[in-house]
Amino acid sequence: MVVLNKIYTKTGDDGTTALGTGERRPKNDLRINAYGTVDETNAVVGLVRLHTSGSAPEVDLVLGRIQNDLFDLGADLATPETDQDLGYEPLRITDSQVTALETAIDDLNSELTPLRSFVLPGGSGASAHLHLARTVSRRAERLMVELAPNEKINPAAIRYMNRLSDYFFVASRFLNEKGEQDVLWVPGQNR
Repeated sequence: MVVLNKIYTKTGDDGTTALGTGERRPKNDLRINAYGTVDETNAVVGLVRLHTSGSAPEVDLVLGRIQNDLFDLGADLATPETDQDLGYEPLRITDSQVTALETAIDDLNSELTPLRSFVLPGGSGASAHLHLARTVSRRAERLMVELAPNEKINPAAIRYMNRLSDYFFVASRFLNEKGEQDVLWVPGQNR
């Protein structure tokens, strides 16, 4: 159980932060950047939910689940895999969380017509914010992939982030009147 009694500890004043293993790392460490960007993704999902909470319950329900999953993912990344006994079982993203995202993507995508052009971010407020969430989640995924050759990263966590950006894209189209209000890219339009 998490108990947050005191918010500031002053332990990070030296430019380091603690991982779930107790190890301290610089705040600009690649692992810290990765889970910080996952946290940023979660904040953007919070903005999206300002638009979906009353108008799109099927999407809002999934977004609520995603926000919780993103905290799980942050915990996963904040606790590097190690042989040492931590005294607890680290939280890890699971294949079932990836599968749940795939199911949510398929459910929404089944109601959309195929694209004939790339989509520009825009349309409704919810869709524009979903595109922002998509790009931030892609950045988090890139950071995780960059970290992976040097440190062990849960493969399900990388798959989750990859599917998450896909979900945000499909949900953005769904919330643009099932693609009818999508803003399509017109190559070379302004030449």
